Amino acid sequence: MQRFFSGAPQSRDPSVAKQEWTPEQQRTASALRRIRGTRRIEPDQVEVQGIGVAEMAVESDVMDAAGPYDRAKALSAFKLGDVTFYWITRACAISVLLILGGIILSLIVGAWPAIREYGAAFLWTQRWAPSADPPVLGALGPIYGTLITSVIAMMIAIPVGLGIAIFLTEICPIWLRRPIGLAVELLAGIPSIIYGMWGFFVLGPFLANTFQPFMISVFDGVPVLGTIFAGPPSYLSLFNAALILAIMVLPFITAISVDVFKTVPPVLKEAAYGVGCTTWEVVRNVVIPYTRVGVIGGIMLALGRALGETMAVTFIIGNSFKIQSSIFAPGTTISAAIASEFAESDGLHQSGLILLGLLLFVLTFFVLAAARLMLMRLEKKAGN
Repeated sequence: MQRFFSGAPQSRDPSVAKQEWTPEQQRTASALRRIRGTRRIEPDQVEVQGIGVAEMAVESDVMDAAGPYDRAKALSAFKLGDVTFYWITRACAISVLLILGGIILSLIVGAWPAIREYGAAFLWTQRWAPSADPPVLGALGPIYGTLITSVIAMMIAIPVGLGIAIFLTEICPIWLRRPIGLAVELLAGIPSIIYGMWGFFVLGPFLANTFQPFMISVFDGVPVLGTIFAGPPSYLSLFNAALILAIMVLPFITAISVDVFKTVPPVLKEAAYGVGCTTWEVVRNVVIPYTRVGVIGGIMLALGRALGETMAVTFIIGNSFKIQSSIFAPGTTISAAIASEFAESDGLHQSGLILLGLLLFVLTFFVLAAARLMLMRLEKKAGN
């Protein structure tokens, strides 16, 4: 079957002389002319060397002899590969559920002694005294610190991140976009422990000597704000940790926002500019409404990172379980408390730390679930 013909198919009987074109041969020769780029193929330009696709279509008896076996073999090979691919991908998907279930189960088993000992009171107890007899453990301080630092970090990172994204997509000169984009990407690649060391040795002293005294003097005596920004200045504080978190989550908000801003059809922005809108009006009335689902998704991703950050926060938050109204006072978060005490814990103390981890898992789950629900409602509203 190793034959190739350079024109129309030739009769297999060598005694048969030249013959006129049949309709099937004419169609085959026409296809060959398109492939070869020649204008004319004569009936005598036939050289039997192998079977091509066109010849197989004409010489159906050859296909009848060799086709069924080869076709069945090929289909069997395709079916085997498809079934293998299906089960590999299915196993990967199921493994995610198994890993998640295993993590939840291990957290529940490890935290069960603390759950049985303290019950729901663990959530609103502020005191943390694992060395007492019996140990007194409460999660209120770490929960408070986790929420406060995350909220402050998002209040700083969201406007800054969106501002950078808007500048890069709408205002920035082309030659400057690449350097700024690379700088933002490099921020995402810096290890968290480097952020923590920089915050401890550089940012903390700078804030304690300049920014915090200024804010304390400005809001001194002002109701509510005077309490929030009360002194004394400190190298280790909730605000310092929140500022580090804001810098760490900034690349997530910026990168995702830039990507979704680029999906806005140019015709919408050009139409807005055509009726006299300014850049701010185009961004506010066209870009943001068109991409709000993606922007919110990026913000929620950054919030999840802020809730679970450990090493950088442990360096500069102070690790104090006492709740204080001032953001310049030391505090702690769930992840920082676990990181700082888990290596030296045992018994009920260790179980309490595992229970803190379970609470962080549940808190993150509810935050992401709320974000998903919000996105679904926005998509439904946009569809209506």
